[in-house]
Amino acid sequence: MARVTVEDCLEKMSNRFLLVHLGAKRVIQLRKGATPFVEAPKNKEVVLALREIAAGEVTFDNIVQIDQVELVAQSPEDSTEAPEAGGADQEDKKEAESPKDESSDSEEVEPEDSPDDKAK
Repeated sequence: MARVTVEDCLEKMSNRFLLVHLGAKRVIQLRKGATPFVEAPKNKEVVLALREIAAGEVTFDNIVQIDQVELVAQSPEDSTEAPEAGGADQEDKKEAESPKDESSDSEEVEPEDSPDDKAK
């Protein structure tokens, strides 16, 4: 099993500080659903990001472009799903409001005389 090391990544980066920042940006992109550039199906996002940096696929020069490409690729999907999601949210809100309305109805009902009140 080949391992990715910090030294492998530092061949592409000038220092560890920049490596951490680039890796963090790429991990966020991967967790949001970005397409990986290297094949590593069983790796977590952090290891995958380091593999991409070590391979030279992800750099500070292209990280912003990658983010923009992913946003453009996700936009058409979001616009088609938005009406469906909005309708479901509105139904959920109506259902959530229904028990509140029922509980407010029960509060408006006058309390019955309790046995203690009759004793007085």
